[in-house]
Amino acid sequence: MFKRVTVFTYGVVSYLVFFASFLYAIGFIGNILVPKSIDSAPTVPFWSAVLINSLLLGIFAVQHSVMARPAFKRWITRYIPREAERSTYTLTASLLLIALFVWWQPMGGVIWNVTDPVGQAVLYGLYGFGWTTVLVATFLINHFDLFGLRQVWLQLVGKPYTPLRFKTPGPYRLVRHPLYVGWLFVFWATPTMTAAHLLFALLTTGYILIGIRLEERDLLKAHPEYAGYRKHVPMLIPRLGGKGRGGGRIAAVGDGN
Repeated sequence: MFKRVTVFTYGVVSYLVFFASFLYAIGFIGNILVPKSIDSAPTVPFWSAVLINSLLLGIFAVQHSVMARPAFKRWITRYIPREAERSTYTLTASLLLIALFVWWQPMGGVIWNVTDPVGQAVLYGLYGFGWTTVLVATFLINHFDLFGLRQVWLQLVGKPYTPLRFKTPGPYRLVRHPLYVGWLFVFWATPTMTAAHLLFALLTTGYILIGIRLEERDLLKAHPEYAGYRKHVPMLIPRLGGKGRGGGRIAAVGDGN
């Protein structure tokens, strides 16, 4: 019982760290009510900022990709309880995100600046739509399984873990990766696009496109039926004038799952 309680507590703490970093990210990327944001005043030379920011984003991307691979999961569960694997992924990603907030270097320079109130409202609306899409997509998948709480709860009450049923709810019938679609809105919908924000958007978009390939490779191995789902449902952009025909079980859930 002590082990069960310890693993459960670890999972809850990991989730709370994630939730705090998630909330701060809304303000950080959107320059809203946080002490330091993506566009705070520059403090280091431009090219030093480019190097530091690229390194921070690169470390975050490598962690996301490496820790999400089945081979890494098999390796790490030799040293930690299997039920804590997802919480460990969540905690590591959250701590690296916090490190990015702390050491991020604003760069100055304006790529575009929308001053019209209507245009600003539209872009902030799209920004909010992106975050809403991200959050809703996690609950359609199973929010608590995605971030490790379901696993630690089941072991606390002595029940075996059962994989999620494979289904295609709501937006998963239109695109395979609605979670990533939400992130793209978050990264690009801004009234003021600075050099730092552009670097952030470009590198994170590149990571998404690479990450999708890695993720779908694993999904094809784990779920043979995913090949048919991928054939009929677009990756990120819905087909005009028609709906995807993805049936069966849920496939691409994004963000390292």
